[in-house]
Amino acid sequence: MNVLLVQREGVDLYQTLLASETSRMILRFYRPSALDFGVVVRGASLGGSLSLVSELKWYIRRYVALVLFEFADGQYCTHALAREAYEREIRLQEPWPFRRLVGIRDGHLEHSVVLDAPASPEAYAAFAAGMDTVLEVLITGAEAGEKED
Repeated sequence: MNVLLVQREGVDLYQTLLASETSRMILRFYRPSALDFGVVVRGASLGGSLSLVSELKWYIRRYVALVLFEFADGQYCTHALAREAYEREIRLQEPWPFRRLVGIRDGHLEHSVVLDAPASPEAYAAFAAGMDTVLEVLITGAEAGEKED
């Protein structure tokens, strides 16, 4: 399970992680790749990816706008949903009821919007206008604003 770290505005996350001896040691077995808007770190399992994010917590708080987990090719979920799936053994399945569109422009997180259902082609096109990258992300009910029982 890959980890996608979307950098904050004004940060070159890849160079920042390489410049620190501590983060280089943490990432020494992972071979992170630079993206225009952050870093992708290839992980073998959900547990390993969650551990990696935990180890990088200081860097994430300081330099990262959004942490996403790629559980299938081009399919992402939030850190909260990944942790919930790991701890409670929830299966991520289609159709997932809670989603968010995340828009990235000029190398940083520009905008996100919670969806009630998978995005229609029209809604997706309207959101994507002016964005360099758009990701559809599965989120928890709490992140969608659903009330807990």
